[in-house]
Amino acid sequence: MSDAHKIGIIGGSGMLGRAIAHALLDRMALPPSDLWIANRSGSRAGFEQFPGVHVTTDNALLCDACDTLILSVPPALASDIGIRIPGKLVMSVMAGVTLGELQALTGSDRVVRAMSSPAAELGLAYSPWVASPGVDATNRDHVTSILSACGITDEIGNESHLDHFTAMTGPVPGFVAFYAECMIDYAVSAGIAPAIADRAIRQLFFAAGAMLAHGQASPADHVQQMIDYAGTTAAGLTSMKNAGVSAAIAEGLDAAVEKARTLR
Repeated sequence: MSDAHKIGIIGGSGMLGRAIAHALLDRMALPPSDLWIANRSGSRAGFEQFPGVHVTTDNALLCDACDTLILSVPPALASDIGIRIPGKLVMSVMAGVTLGELQALTGSDRVVRAMSSPAAELGLAYSPWVASPGVDATNRDHVTSILSACGITDEIGNESHLDHFTAMTGPVPGFVAFYAECMIDYAVSAGIAPAIADRAIRQLFFAAGAMLAHGQASPADHVQQMIDYAGTTAAGLTSMKNAGVSAAIAEGLDAAVEKARTLR
């Protein structure tokens, strides 16, 4: 990549920042010398295998060196970033920090607000994003390239929907892990050895995820097929529907969305 495409990640040593950095190095074919990481300690932990990556404690130095900046610090620390970078392309993966706030924090009119997850390191994240009017077609292509290295990405039209994606797809494995935990606990309570229960449910979720990701049928299609088959799964699904599990999930997601809107 040219100097104009050097990428800097402020907060690049955190879980999400580091995952995005590794995705860029592994899948975007970004030379380590074109990646800058800023953190508070100056530690290279997590980047030992990439000696060419620049690590600094100086956010301003990183901003001077890079044309594209990715902000990945806890939302409560957003105001501490202390940068003024008019004209630079700024991407933020900080939950709850709006486009307007990003423009005020950075002085740039070319800002993108995105949501991703640590699954980016495996190329498995879902990363929706929304852009300010100052982000042109070339910038959009660059953003798409960066987030595609992390997994699947979509530009969306409604900024408020990012709070919903923060709740639904940001906490990988989060909610899915909770359902898996419930199934493992159920198996163990029936007398199944914990290690076997754990292995069985991990494989179940691995197989289900692959089928949902690569098959043509929608999740709703799969549910209806099981109900129509009228077997053991149908009995379980019908009981869950009657017990109001869907409403409980929606209530939990509403709580997560509200938290996303009040993080700062």
